[in-house]
Amino acid sequence: MKKFDRTKKKTALLASTTAVVLALAACSGGSDSDGGNSSDGGGTSDGDSEETDEPMFSIDDFEVIKGDNGEDIIDGGSLKVALVTDTPFEGTLNYNFYQGTFDAQVLQWFDESLLAVDENYTYTQEGAATFEINEDGDVFTFTINENANWHDGEPVTAEDWAFAFEVLGNEDYPATRYTEASNVQGFNEFRAGEADEISGLNIIDDKTLEITFTEANPSLLASGIWAYPMPKHIFEDIPVADMESSPEVRQNPIGFGAFKVDSITPGEAVVFKKNEDYWRGEPNLDEVVLSLANPQVITQSLENGDVDIAVYPTDQYKDNYENLTNVEFLGITDLAYTYIGFQMGTWEDNKNVFNPDKQISDIELRKAMAYAVDNTTVANKFYDGLRWAGTTLIPPSHPDYHDDTIEGYSYDLEKAKQILADAGYEDTNGDGFVEDPNGEELTLNFASMSGGDTAEPIANYYIQAWKAAGINVELLDGRLQEFNTFYDRLEAADQEIDVYQGAWGVGSDVDPTGLWGSEAAYNYTRWTDEKNDELLARGVSQEALDVTKRQEIYSEWQEYMVEQIPAFPTLYRSELTAVNNRVVNFAPFRSSGTEVYLNELGVTSEDPETAN
Repeated sequence: MKKFDRTKKKTALLASTTAVVLALAACSGGSDSDGGNSSDGGGTSDGDSEETDEPMFSIDDFEVIKGDNGEDIIDGGSLKVALVTDTPFEGTLNYNFYQGTFDAQVLQWFDESLLAVDENYTYTQEGAATFEINEDGDVFTFTINENANWHDGEPVTAEDWAFAFEVLGNEDYPATRYTEASNVQGFNEFRAGEADEISGLNIIDDKTLEITFTEANPSLLASGIWAYPMPKHIFEDIPVADMESSPEVRQNPIGFGAFKVDSITPGEAVVFKKNEDYWRGEPNLDEVVLSLANPQVITQSLENGDVDIAVYPTDQYKDNYENLTNVEFLGITDLAYTYIGFQMGTWEDNKNVFNPDKQISDIELRKAMAYAVDNTTVANKFYDGLRWAGTTLIPPSHPDYHDDTIEGYSYDLEKAKQILADAGYEDTNGDGFVEDPNGEELTLNFASMSGGDTAEPIANYYIQAWKAAGINVELLDGRLQEFNTFYDRLEAADQEIDVYQGAWGVGSDVDPTGLWGSEAAYNYTRWTDEKNDELLARGVSQEALDVTKRQEIYSEWQEYMVEQIPAFPTLYRSELTAVNNRVVNFAPFRSSGTEVYLNELGVTSEDPETAN
């Protein structure tokens, strides 16, 4: 019997506030996102506001760690975890191949990075691999913990780590993670078929790997090193082109984390058993059962004790938090933002090809569309302070680099109309919608994802807001797109898409190259620009080793992206996790530097507490 405490309990704060209220006819009925207290944006479409006693919340109201509940941890126990989505997870259960956020939420239970980070997302010596750095800062020597073993009992080796780089660099590698390894000396030459090996990898012994990088840069210590090995003894005889679809990834994946996969119901559920040989120590729990839970029923599942842990839809929090007496809500500032992107080109030969002739490639049209939407009101209406209007493409999850002096695009309908008029957009046939400067009909297709109560009303709001400015925007195919379909079409640069509402997890490294660089596969706008690439390159150069200089570079980049507007952020986000009162020693996976690990996770009773 054990007792463990890492944090004191804090009483959540609740404040009455003056909220901006907007009667969004298109948004009536529904909610499913997270909301915001923002000083940017503003006003309502009719300029009216009213006093309200409805509670507004702040991410500062929540603890990050679920610590001691005053009772002893029992030996063993089974934990029930919800994957809150109406979409089956894809089941690509290997860090070197996965794409979607839901697969990542499965992976984090049984596999992990070799490198740990602190609260500033900087590598520490607390992970399964420790490291030394040469004086020039471009050569790292990693030592893997002697007790780090794969779930089949084989040791995690330096060769396994080097093998992961070789897979990423293989010409048949089908995913996009290779960009995250391109800073290793000789990697790009290996991937191009110009070398038989990656010159920057040096296996010193079974547990020691030396990596030479192309140059010292500030991103190396900020999650800028690919730290996910692959068990070579399992994958070495599988052609790289077949790995992603192989049973070793889909049906029988292994890792070296605290739990190991026992069974998988494809797309729906995974049962994990404890890894008694976990390098940090044997886990308290015997079992974790992860299964899909529709956002529509997650509150009831939590109330009934059918779920112990769930990332909770923030748009449901205000209406339900008082009744969920059997759970504690943890909160973090999300490493993510939602955004409106403009699809302006194609993806060809592993690079973006910008098409300046597309109607949406007109920068004035994009600016008008940004001014036409009121993200502050969307945030307040649907998220009650738990999302807030975005301003730049570096979110406040990185406070050292997010430039809060940049205003971005606040709501101004008249300005939107004036921009269109000045650029030659006018309604020539009296239908209420402008034609483009060439006199051609302007009808834009808008792609947005399904999922939760607010997905449809928010998408409808944006469409109506653009129509109020005289821009005819229609929902792609007349409906919301299912998660996997939505991203499949963006990855393929589907030319039917003109505008889309997406969301990005930005990762712990502030470097935005992987999302917005000219050669970034995830740059779904397909927009390219020399100055953009120049600023991104400077942000990871030796010049940027000076933190102050790097801040200046990224401030300039944020301002430039506001000016060029290939995309604009709509909402910054908080993430809430509901945790049953019987659970102790848990921190959300995307929190950093908590030093709370999965082997310490436990429960204080056999059965979950209910709210009834």
